[in-house]
Amino acid sequence: MKRQNPRQQGAALLSAMVVVALVATIASAALWQQWRQVEIEAAERGRSQTQWMMTGALDWTRLILREDALSGQGGNADHLGEPWALPVQESKLSTFLSQDQQWHEGDSEVFLSGQITDAQSRMNVMTLLENGRVSPEALARFAKLFQRLDLPLAQVPVLAARLQQAAARSAPANATAPASGSSSTQSSALAADAPLMPQQTRQLVWLGLSADSLSVLTPYITLLPVPTPVNLNTASAAVLEAMVPGLDAAGASQWVSQRERGHWASLDAARLALGPAGKGIDDKLHSVNSAFFEVRGRMRIDQVVQEELALVQRDGGQVRMLWRVRNVSRGASREPTLTTDPRPLQ
Repeated sequence: MKRQNPRQQGAALLSAMVVVALVATIASAALWQQWRQVEIEAAERGRSQTQWMMTGALDWTRLILREDALSGQGGNADHLGEPWALPVQESKLSTFLSQDQQWHEGDSEVFLSGQITDAQSRMNVMTLLENGRVSPEALARFAKLFQRLDLPLAQVPVLAARLQQAAARSAPANATAPASGSSSTQSSALAADAPLMPQQTRQLVWLGLSADSLSVLTPYITLLPVPTPVNLNTASAAVLEAMVPGLDAAGASQWVSQRERGHWASLDAARLALGPAGKGIDDKLHSVNSAFFEVRGRMRIDQVVQEELALVQRDGGQVRMLWRVRNVSRGASREPTLTTDPRPLQ
């Protein structure tokens, strides 16, 4: 039998090794693709389940607000002693299940927490405008808040002016054509330079607010579709100081302490209880009830955390969702994915 050339033996061995490496690479790639598909399917299933559970939790909060309006507790006044104002601390979702829906061993534990906040406990940025023009009185109130929080006062007129431009841009076109072509061109140029009308508080950076200022202002301001009064029963001391003429920090703190002993059922009751300090209460600027609420929910499943923020409007027995923002993060990641669901839920 003729022996093979050593070179031929080496070439055959090298070819076999290349084939084995190629097969191993293809097999590992196929296994990785299969594992990736399984992970994607599991993540999508978990995301879908979390979204449905969070939707149910938000509907539950809407039911609470609806029942509060129908029951008429507190004489139709909204205050911090009502059930809707109590936060839900992080709790296992399994504790809310009935006996015929027990949590099975091996199922992921789901933790739920949330809170309803009166959006009218804050100063509404939309009150800066009155009939399409900047209101000097509202401008002074916001300047007082900025001064109270040690923020740059120069940002207040910029915020108001940019808001006016954004409102003019989003307003429906005037049916009457302008008499001058040059004025039409100028108006079009101004509209093109105007910022978009923000829908949420975090979007106020579009109107000239710095990110640092907005982070400080967030607990005290809001952005609602229409101008709204401030609820005296739920507003913080800083907001009360800015919204009531002649009220200082000490007086605002006294107001907060006084209402903790009992809410005000009407503005007349607030004026009577506050004495001379209550003369600054105005029916157009202040109220004791609210129509807009923020609903914040947080759900945690294993390492996945989903947070949602929604704005709802209550009109009698109807509670309608105006917008909804979802923030999903995994583990200790600090890069959330934000999505908006603008569809109203009836």
